[in-house]
Amino acid sequence: MTSAETLYPAADDRPRSARLPRLARRTQLLGAAQEVFVAQGYHAAAMDDIADRAGVSKPVLYQHFPGKLDLYLALLDQHCDTLVEAVRRALESTTDNKQRVAATMNAYFEFVEHESGAFRLVFESDLTNERAVKERVDKAELDCAKLISAVIAEDTGLGPQESMVLAVGLTGISQVTARYWLAAGMPVPRETAARLISQLAWRGIGDFPHL
Repeated sequence: MTSAETLYPAADDRPRSARLPRLARRTQLLGAAQEVFVAQGYHAAAMDDIADRAGVSKPVLYQHFPGKLDLYLALLDQHCDTLVEAVRRALESTTDNKQRVAATMNAYFEFVEHESGAFRLVFESDLTNERAVKERVDKAELDCAKLISAVIAEDTGLGPQESMVLAVGLTGISQVTARYWLAAGMPVPRETAARLISQLAWRGIGDFPHL
């Protein structure tokens, strides 16, 4: 999957030409919108701010996105997909379940640590009262849990409901701890934080049969 770095080039690297192919312009606008949303939140952000950040006129911005919510949802879709794909890759990276737990925890820490701050759109949105936003965030969290649940069910023989409860617990530990770690100023290296929380999780999930 396309990385966040590719989707959102750094500000100084973004093209400023008045004539860009439509896809390139859309990418540029999304990059500018992300920076504004992350810095200001949805409600404080204005389309004027986003247009200025992208170096385009408001009419150009509206040609690609009818409104601020459309921009936000487009970004949210991309970052929800990025998170789910990161969890999928972590689970598929090894057949050793202890290493799978570690890789999955690390995926959450990497997602939260990324310099783009995109995790705030997923986990710390100020727009969760908007149905379309809540549905997307809930689906991403559920999709991650389903991926983990499938592995638990296969390797423990537990039923789907029991496996899902465990999977939701693991995803919750991952994202809450990763967010705390970042908010606390990254008091220990990311690798250390991810290792600590994966050890905690493994000591619980590792006691189930067959794991």
